[in-house]
Amino acid sequence: MIRRRTLALAATLALAGTAALAQGFPTKPITFVVPFAAGSATDQLARALGAEVTAHAKQSVVVDNKAGASGFIAAQQVARAPADGHTVLITTNTTHAANEHLYKKLPYDPVKDFAPLTLLGKGGQIMVVRADHGAKTVGEFIALAKKEPGKLSFGSGSSSSRIAGELLQQMADIKLLHAPYKSNPSALTDLLGGQIDMMITDMSTGLPQIKGGKLRALGVSSAKRSPLAPDVPTIAEAGVKGYEMGYWFAAYAPAGTPPAVVKRLNELLAAAARSAAAGKAFYEPSGTEVATSSPDELAKFQAAESQKWGRIIKAAGIQAE
Repeated sequence: MIRRRTLALAATLALAGTAALAQGFPTKPITFVVPFAAGSATDQLARALGAEVTAHAKQSVVVDNKAGASGFIAAQQVARAPADGHTVLITTNTTHAANEHLYKKLPYDPVKDFAPLTLLGKGGQIMVVRADHGAKTVGEFIALAKKEPGKLSFGSGSSSSRIAGELLQQMADIKLLHAPYKSNPSALTDLLGGQIDMMITDMSTGLPQIKGGKLRALGVSSAKRSPLAPDVPTIAEAGVKGYEMGYWFAAYAPAGTPPAVVKRLNELLAAAARSAAAGKAFYEPSGTEVATSSPDELAKFQAAESQKWGRIIKAAGIQAE
């Protein structure tokens, strides 16, 4: 009897401690670590969410851009951070679905080193060339590529961008030269400068240059046309039947973060993503669909996505580096 009472008291105290921990969180500024450069879609999302979390949590949010190495630097930083919830990775399928199939050795484990928080959004990309490029459609670009195999190039600054280009090669039966970059904005700079011929990039990076007349949109990578570019056909519509390649955003904390803190971060981030302010600042301008989840749902989604990306990468004949 005494033992039962002791265990019950311990459980009650543990629950009380957990509740107090959640209620008191955060106790200092939160750092959102972003694997891509300032100006990238992930960076824009992090800043939009950060403003909302700051307002609701009464603690400032600092965005720390750690671009390069396909997200390795940022992922490692968060994986090694104290598991107190004050360091959060705002990332994409690059670090948590694609990298494990693109590299033989990762300096982090996308499952064991992280505590899933919530899905943040899903979206499609847009295939662009310079405004003065000879190709005015996806079909014309493919025809040029077939005429001179390996001469035309495409750039990418994320796994989503790269695999979209690789999948295009596979499905259109063309050969392009791949040029890797630290971020999509960096690749876009070289595209504008004529160093590369094409890229398939996120909407928030490509649309301003399209609207400014510096880039020409050939097609969108999603299954449906984007409301932001309704006149641009899908790549599938443009002749590459069955083509579809999107991207997603999600948030993770270091493994071992207390469940109560994970729950609180999930609530803060999901509310921020669904806010009108974040919609106007990021989701609507970028054409990204708001998508939130529970931590368990994100874990299952990530596992399914990893399998899907693995199949695409293998089918595209990409050898792990």
